[in-house]
Amino acid sequence: MKLPTLTLIATLSASLLAPALHAAPFTPEQEARIKELIRETLVQNPKILDEAAESWEKQNAAAQASQLGDFIKGNRDVLFNSATSPRLGAKNPKLTLVLFTDYNCPYCKQFDPQLTKLLKAYPDDLGLVVKLLPFKGQSSAKAAQYSLTLWQQDPARFLPLHDKLMSKQGMLTETDINKALAATDNLSLTPDAKATEELRNSLRIGTLLGVQGTPATLIGNQLVPGAISYDELEQLVKAELAKRS
Repeated sequence: MKLPTLTLIATLSASLLAPALHAAPFTPEQEARIKELIRETLVQNPKILDEAAESWEKQNAAAQASQLGDFIKGNRDVLFNSATSPRLGAKNPKLTLVLFTDYNCPYCKQFDPQLTKLLKAYPDDLGLVVKLLPFKGQSSAKAAQYSLTLWQQDPARFLPLHDKLMSKQGMLTETDINKALAATDNLSLTPDAKATEELRNSLRIGTLLGVQGTPATLIGNQLVPGAISYDELEQLVKAELAKRS
């Protein structure tokens, strides 16, 4: 977010005037002249505004990352260690990503193969926790209840059903869900209460984390919104892995 020009000028003025606040007060004429000099400086050196904006953005980003890091530390168990959240990838990963996703989200359907590719590229380094957020309708919630129930009953069979539900283009219907269950030999599956509780917990932690839409991926102390490209995703993961080497 760009800092508004007027705010930048006010910030610069305050920082330039700050050392003098502890000295004898300026006369109104002196204050007017100082402000005039600041304006002249900014007009003659417009890059100062860009430099100030960049500095402000870095400080703001650092503050947000610090707050997010504190939140993650305080909620590690629900984010990374919940037995009711599906977990894929390495058994003892160097880095665990947390994905917030929705079976009815078209961008999630685009992004899911990117994560599959990434897990295959880093089989010993990466883990992935899946948090299903049924933002898009009743069929999204119903599909999530089935897949989460299967995870709790037989984790090894979760991924085929997950992939089948995620690969269906467009909004899922009752028929689509039943076809996915039949194709993965799960027609006898009945959603249980633990699946519903997992959905509630995912919605709660997603809201507290600031997830506003799906997909959203937690990579280290950074919450990355949207279906970013594979190259961008891999760069972020490589950078985070390098920190942990």
